[in-house]
Amino acid sequence: MYSVMIFLHILGAVGMGIYAIMPFVVGKFKQLSGAAQEGLASGLISSGRIGQYALVLQLLTGGYLISNADGGAKYTVGWMVGTIVLFIVIGALSGIIQAPLKRIAAAAVKSESASSDISRVQTLSAILFVLFLVIIWLMAHPTFKV
Repeated sequence: MYSVMIFLHILGAVGMGIYAIMPFVVGKFKQLSGAAQEGLASGLISSGRIGQYALVLQLLTGGYLISNADGGAKYTVGWMVGTIVLFIVIGALSGIIQAPLKRIAAAAVKSESASSDISRVQTLSAILFVLFLVIIWLMAHPTFKV
């Protein structure tokens, strides 16, 4: 069962990879025409939803892996609380980013400007990217109680 959970945990990490590429893709919004902006926004909405499902998968499999740690390793309470808080913040920001993406798609259909929403998505995606890197670093370098 442990190896299945490791596989699902890695699969979840790959699914969360959207947060690693999102700031670079969002940076192209202002260079695109209205129809292309609508398509990109729709694609980012769908991929963001996949990232959210992957985040839930990470929380579930990570909880199992922590409770059944190999070798009797015990994680510090600070590390566990910190990672859970980071996952909650990533989940909240990935949900918050959905609204401006939907407004960008709607504005593109109406041929209206969505520059404020584009700027907001760029900012939120950059924050998500940094938090994703922090979570990767914390997972690669966990702290243990001795």
